[in-house]
Amino acid sequence: MRLVIIAGSVALLLALLGTPLLIRMLQRRGYAQAIRESRDGINYPEHQRKKGTPSMGGLAIVAAAVGGYGAAHLATWRAPSASALVAFALVFALGAVGVADDYLKIFKQRSTGVRARTKLIGQAAAALLFGWLVLQFPDADGITPATQAVSFVRDTALVLPIGLFLGWIWFLVTATTNGVNLTDGLDGLVSGAATMTFGAYTLMSVWQFGQRCGFKADTSVCYSIRDPFDMAVFAAAFAGACFGFLWWNTAPARIFMGDTGSLAIGGAIAALAVLTHTQLLLALLAGLFVIVTLSVIAQVGSFKLTGKRVLRMAPLHHHFELLGWEEVTIVVRFWLIQGVAVSLGMATFYAEWITQ
Repeated sequence: MRLVIIAGSVALLLALLGTPLLIRMLQRRGYAQAIRESRDGINYPEHQRKKGTPSMGGLAIVAAAVGGYGAAHLATWRAPSASALVAFALVFALGAVGVADDYLKIFKQRSTGVRARTKLIGQAAAALLFGWLVLQFPDADGITPATQAVSFVRDTALVLPIGLFLGWIWFLVTATTNGVNLTDGLDGLVSGAATMTFGAYTLMSVWQFGQRCGFKADTSVCYSIRDPFDMAVFAAAFAGACFGFLWWNTAPARIFMGDTGSLAIGGAIAALAVLTHTQLLLALLAGLFVIVTLSVIAQVGSFKLTGKRVLRMAPLHHHFELLGWEEVTIVVRFWLIQGVAVSLGMATFYAEWITQ
């Protein structure tokens, strides 16, 4: 547990102390995100007070997470695991897509950023590379970071052929990153919700380490996972980084995480789901992001099929803004929804082991 505590604590401090430095640097250069305005009969929530707020805060989150993870390993002179390196590769690749998106929003003042098709291509390339990498690097027991089996709280009997497996990984990564990105519309909403998800993965990964195969005599309930403890360190680092960033991102935000942060966070969550063999459980552990995504799907689907919208505006949090809810009220209530979803996810995870 010492490494987990070091990773989370160092990442928290780095985010707390490093984010204001990034804010000042971005403000000096005038790097602020364009704000969408109501026009041509399309009404957007009034966010003009946020105009001039620096973006690209995701750089601070990723840097703090890397620093926290690195500090934990330096403390014991332990080399990073293959699983963590693969996870960071996905985070960096998706973060790069986010940087490109934020660049257009900041320097070109294009509020929509990178074109949707271009962003999807970048996400697909990162996901497919990740999908290939997780099947490499077997350890001394022949265990790779992931298998081709679909997993719930552990691997199921459904083993996919390589083509379908890569498609499944593409779906998981793209759905998770877009879900986080869609949710990132109010101050502190994603950073608070993601902290809960990463905290859950920290606890679950520590449990998997203690109940791993080779350590437990009863192989019927053990977990066959390559690097469960290092996944706990990875998750703790991101939990600390997001929590530290929240201090500066909560309303009224001093900085936005931008797509640099939302795509990187989504990539880290998706990587944890794959590498801890809890792919389907992600629907609960990332419950808020799923709900927000479904609200967009419902809005678009209803309009195309009937010409009518089910919400005043999608994603869901903007619907409540247009109903007159205060931003802080929406954020806190959505955090409560995320807390319930994460709790249900963890209860499902531990209940499966108890009932074995």
